[in-house]
Amino acid sequence: MAWIWESTVIAMVAFGVLYWLLNKYAFGPLFDVMEKRRQLVLEQMNTAENSRKAADQQMEEQKLALQQARKEAYEIIEQSRTTSSKQADEIVQTAKTEASRLKDDALKDIESEKNKAIAALRTEVGGISVKIASKIIEKQVDEKSQEQLVGQYLKEVGNK
Repeated sequence: MAWIWESTVIAMVAFGVLYWLLNKYAFGPLFDVMEKRRQLVLEQMNTAENSRKAADQQMEEQKLALQQARKEAYEIIEQSRTTSSKQADEIVQTAKTEASRLKDDALKDIESEKNKAIAALRTEVGGISVKIASKIIEKQVDEKSQEQLVGQYLKEVGNK
């Protein structure tokens, strides 16, 4: 196989022309497309990183909000317990006060009825005394009969 220098020169010239055409029409746009793609990938990576950071921040905010909500719920529960305890104490105190008032009213009623009964007895004793006195005067009995009348009077008073 012989080496032909003219074909080598023609091949080199053809290669140079081809390289020049490729560089002018193909490599430029191809490199531009590749550079745009590289920029797009970098931009997407930056966007993804920013989105990840934003998601992390939102997650932290949600955790804080959840903790705050739990704290508020616990406070509401504790406040409800305290309120219900106070209300129970107030109800018990009101019941005690009402019971004491009813007891005092009952004692007053008993005392009033007792006083009425004593007044009625005094009136009745007075009436019986007058009857006895009139019987004694009517009969003008001796001492023995008088003792019997007083005894009878005391029996009547005792029975009533």
